[in-house]
Amino acid sequence: MLREYYSRIVIAGLAGDSGKTIVSCGLLSSFKSRGVNVTGFKKGPDYIDAAWLSLASGKPARNLDSFMMGFPEVKNSFLKRADKNGINIIEGNRGLFDGVNNKGTHSTAELASLLKAPVIIVQDISKVTRTAAASILGCVNLDRNINIVGVILNRAASERHSKIAKDAIEGETGIPVLGIIPKLPEKYILPERHLGLIMPEEFEQKSIFLLGIRNIIEDYVDVSKIMKLAINAPAIDLEESNVEKSSEQSLSNESDKNSSAKVKISIGYFKDKSFSFYYPENLEMLIEAGAELVPISLADSELLYNIDALYIGGGFPEMNLDELASNKEMIKTIKKLAYEGLPIYAECGGLIYLAKDIEWKGRIYSLSGVLPIKIKMNNKPQGHGYCEAVVDEGNPFYELGETIKGHEFHYSKIYEYDPDIKTSLSLTRGVGCFNKRDGLTYKNVFASYVHVHALSTPTWIKGMIKSAQQFKDSKKTIPVIQE
Repeated sequence: MLREYYSRIVIAGLAGDSGKTIVSCGLLSSFKSRGVNVTGFKKGPDYIDAAWLSLASGKPARNLDSFMMGFPEVKNSFLKRADKNGINIIEGNRGLFDGVNNKGTHSTAELASLLKAPVIIVQDISKVTRTAAASILGCVNLDRNINIVGVILNRAASERHSKIAKDAIEGETGIPVLGIIPKLPEKYILPERHLGLIMPEEFEQKSIFLLGIRNIIEDYVDVSKIMKLAINAPAIDLEESNVEKSSEQSLSNESDKNSSAKVKISIGYFKDKSFSFYYPENLEMLIEAGAELVPISLADSELLYNIDALYIGGGFPEMNLDELASNKEMIKTIKKLAYEGLPIYAECGGLIYLAKDIEWKGRIYSLSGVLPIKIKMNNKPQGHGYCEAVVDEGNPFYELGETIKGHEFHYSKIYEYDPDIKTSLSLTRGVGCFNKRDGLTYKNVFASYVHVHALSTPTWIKGMIKSAQQFKDSKKTIPVIQE
């Protein structure tokens, strides 16, 4: 049996907002400052936490999501991207045992079990003392296959409060308390808004903030002990990961067979403060499949004429509506090229940008109008969680009968639409656009609230490459339509 050793640790919690991201980022930054190679991973589909882990580690943090990818693919992804000569920190999501059902399927605990990774629980002890021990004891007894090696107490009110909770946990469970973080001043709290934390690139003081978080962790947490626990993590068995090729490798091999006969295609993607939700693998696998990627900001409308397809990811367009609505040149170009058949794949924030208009905080902003829909931002999530969809109508990117797994998290909702608008996805799980439908289509445009990961849906890569190639070929024979 083949085995590999990877230094690794899972930073879990008993609930969301327990302090996992602060601890994970602080540890990554602290290890890195000691000259240790570090890599961050985020359990689940979250873009934002992964972006903060990327900032702290200095390299892309990967998402590990067993619902979307399946367990073998998650293990393959970790084995491919984990640092054998460094320390890998995997930040969990929600509570340790929280999954898609009452059995905790696809939970952080299941990920830790899959990767045989030791677990440290970050526990918010606001207004509790001995009950904190009951919570940890419950985690230990719920699944004794999970190797809980330590607890970090967060939001401690005083030394007395800390001592009672620490003594109770260690006395009742035998699990060491590896750190006690006091209630932090607001300047050390990661800034949030309606979708959670803000993206690092929007935070002007991010470097100073990250240094402050590192200092907090080094002052209140036994970093050296955690490093030893990570280094002593057991070996990972490799045979399961080799049972089937990863979809990434399979796609790469298929691309190699066909790429030599084709001219390189260009795929643009919006990359700015409004559109920043892209899984690294989505972009990397497009490159591996033969595409040249062209990052496009709002000031680069002329670049759109030089690409063969456009990818508009999610993000926070609602935070920049004045700028988006006033950029008439970009709106004009997008609408023109969509009419001429440019393949456009838009997710969530991208879908918003393709709408006629959006209402938020009592104002209506005109957008590109590629799609005959009107959108309203709401105060509560309109769709939040995993999605499954079946492709039941024709579209530029997916084959009929395919099943797509992804996730959605949006406060926006389509409140008005042309009744003749075409949709291509029937949702068996999730909310989507309306009436359990998603995948709005117009010519070669596909817009959806569902975010997909290329390791979960490798056919997305094939669809992007195929649509871009067809558009590139069509430009050789069909004159461009003038206004």
